[in-house]
Amino acid sequence: MKLINGFSRLNKNEKYDWIAQELGLKNGELKKFLEMFSIKDSTIQNTFDSFSENTIGNFHLPFGVVPNMIINKSVYTLPMVIEESSVVAAVGHTAKFWSSRGGFKAQVISTIKVGHIHFMWKGESHRLKSFFKKVECLLKIELVPFTRSMDKRGGGIVSIALIDRTKDEPNYYQIEMKFETCDAMGANFINTVLEETSKILQTKALEDSGLIGHEKNIDVIMCILSNYTPECLVRSSVECPISELGQIDNFEFSRRFIQAVKIAEIDISRATTHNKGIMNGIDAICLATGNDFRAIESCLHTYACRTGTYRSLTQAKIQDETLFFEITIPLSLGTVGGLTKLHPMAKFSLDLLGRPSSQELMQIVASVGLAQNFAALRALITTGIQKGHMKMHLSNILDSHNIDAVQKESAIEYFSNKMVSVSAVRDFIQSLSLNLPS
Repeated sequence: MKLINGFSRLNKNEKYDWIAQELGLKNGELKKFLEMFSIKDSTIQNTFDSFSENTIGNFHLPFGVVPNMIINKSVYTLPMVIEESSVVAAVGHTAKFWSSRGGFKAQVISTIKVGHIHFMWKGESHRLKSFFKKVECLLKIELVPFTRSMDKRGGGIVSIALIDRTKDEPNYYQIEMKFETCDAMGANFINTVLEETSKILQTKALEDSGLIGHEKNIDVIMCILSNYTPECLVRSSVECPISELGQIDNFEFSRRFIQAVKIAEIDISRATTHNKGIMNGIDAICLATGNDFRAIESCLHTYACRTGTYRSLTQAKIQDETLFFEITIPLSLGTVGGLTKLHPMAKFSLDLLGRPSSQELMQIVASVGLAQNFAALRALITTGIQKGHMKMHLSNILDSHNIDAVQKESAIEYFSNKMVSVSAVRDFIQSLSLNLPS
């Protein structure tokens, strides 16, 4: 494709025309294709278009539900947005499994989020610390116009601290601010407060009689929230007497299950895949509820290596002949504001969950991650991951071939007790063709 100036200023039809011309498509062909995925209600489609830049259509993902998920004795129907059918099936099977064994028990440990003002300052550190002590109490007062609404909801600024990072980089300091944002994700609130705080600090430094010359210059590099929120923690767990696990050999299953988790604690290669499986469930429900799954992914992977080595996010143990399995993770989620309000399916997802608070959603999401991990580990240490995984993908493989409904039904019946693979499905379809009457 060739370079183009002013693409963002083109209307949607003009964007269609330019892309179609570059792809060598007939006039109107691209528009016809993309409009198959558009929403007929123009108001809703315009809302979708406004979520991003240079939008020319929608990219659809399946919206699935998982009923019968018991968390803290409440029953939930989970919304999950993901293109991998085995994930929804796995969570569904796990939800059913644990529904007769007490369900999931979850609790929020803390809900603190953090942001930083990164700045450079030349001078003796004790003089900056003395200046900060004088203005620390004034900051919250001067920030009231920006925090008033959040304060009324029970949130706001929790603490403000000066961090000396000059051992890592000459003249480098941070103002670390911690926040409670209640049911909001709080990104805009936090970033606004950080930027206003930096302006106040710079002004106060210029006015301070204790600072002289270059010491009055606080060189703010950036103000930004951190997606690493190790003090915004939630825990979910399940437990069951080994004798009631319902396996062919309960004790051997438990031994292998514990060993599988330990391998993910000591081997980084296994830990990466282990935690990716956890994120299959977490991402799916975060997408459905309009939460920022990219920030959540980043935070959880950072948390997984907080000890200096990347490790499993789940832990398991056997105690008093009972299997205990749990996950403790940082989750910064919101149930108000952003896409949770604007995206009609995100709103529907929250309705489906019973309009949870952000803390309740934290408990739900952590439990889904634990459920997905349990399903994956159970498959890995018993039948293997591919048997169930490929059966769920059989329909997708069949759809990639030009066969009719009768042939598809024959294939599903044939593979009901056989291992599924792309080559095996292809061979079976070829055999069907050979057996057709001429």
